[in-house]
Amino acid sequence: MRSLILAFVVSAGGAIAAPDTSLRPVHRDGAGLKLEQSGSIAPRPRDAAGQAAVEGGRGLAQSLRPELRPRKFRRIARAQERLRKKGAVCGDVDIQGVVVGRVPGSKRGCGVTDAVRIRAVSGIGLSQHSVMDCGTAKALKTWIDETAKPAFSRKGGGLKNIRVAAHYACRTRNNRPGGRISEHGKGRAIDISGLQMRDGTLITVRSGWNDPATSKAMRRLHKGACGPFGTVLGPESDRFHRDHFHFDTARYRSGPYCR
Repeated sequence: MRSLILAFVVSAGGAIAAPDTSLRPVHRDGAGLKLEQSGSIAPRPRDAAGQAAVEGGRGLAQSLRPELRPRKFRRIARAQERLRKKGAVCGDVDIQGVVVGRVPGSKRGCGVTDAVRIRAVSGIGLSQHSVMDCGTAKALKTWIDETAKPAFSRKGGGLKNIRVAAHYACRTRNNRPGGRISEHGKGRAIDISGLQMRDGTLITVRSGWNDPATSKAMRRLHKGACGPFGTVLGPESDRFHRDHFHFDTARYRSGPYCR
């Protein structure tokens, strides 16, 4: 009987001493855990500051998880977005203004069915709030984003405002008596006489066209408008456009008319 009890104790002791064969993965060093002799995982001791002790001075001292933006800044961002949407016209938050609706013309052929009054496009202000249709407003946005902003990105801190010489006006072409109604009289044109930089520098079409410092950029403005707009006239087109660009969205079968 004694021999049977002794054999049972020896067998049980052998089972207890058996190595841990668990397949549970072991945490990497530096992750805040250590492997005990028994093979089980236990938390590393923490220092007085509450941070996990790191062997050999290695490991991360703090979490890499990005901090959340303070609530104040999130509220400001949401408020700004609401204001942008509130002032948006033509279904585009980057075109800021108000809806005007129908604009009747005092002459036959004048008037705009669905007009808007634009004050800013893609963050660029207009010197005077300009009346036009949405097709013209969207063409203006394309030109500002793809041509005007890049052309002056390194001058005076970048483009800030556009000097508008004319927008909607019920008149004939070049104000000639008895002439055809201008695209201005249909809300499909805008005249630009200059551009103002963020540092206050004003570059006019008249002076900038042949100025060695700005002539390349001014010609880029002219060329870049040909496509978004159907008609583009500049200082070399005729005597009526020596001091401004004329852009309108009239379309021709032969393609854009640019001079």
